[in-house]
Amino acid sequence: MQRFAYKVIPSPKRADKARGCKTTEDRFAHALTQLMNSLGAEGWEYIRADTLPCAERVGLTGSKTTYQSMLVFRRALAEESAQVPAFASLRPVSEPEGPMLRLGAAASPHGTAPALGPAQHDLAAE
Repeated sequence: MQRFAYKVIPSPKRADKARGCKTTEDRFAHALTQLMNSLGAEGWEYIRADTLPCAERVGLTGSKTTYQSMLVFRRALAEESAQVPAFASLRPVSEPEGPMLRLGAAASPHGTAPALGPAQHDLAAE
């Protein structure tokens, strides 16, 4: 089974001037090209762009929802370096060794519940 590592980064908000790029669209496309080429050189493959809601705090008790544009990349992990999740190696907990005290076990040797009702004072025990 092929495993992947994912990287999500914010999309550029603005593009700096670049030689040969006259319009805003050209500068923005150039900025995306530079970003994607630099990540591609590191082995990251562009998957998609998503616009996702993000709740932001406003003042002390208020909040507002903004939308963030994110770029999603992935790269394949080598089989020998694929990390197994930490919980996958955990074994189920076995029963503890030795005697166990169970609730109600000492109160009634026959396994029946004691009679319910008001407390009674046993004068013979005094």
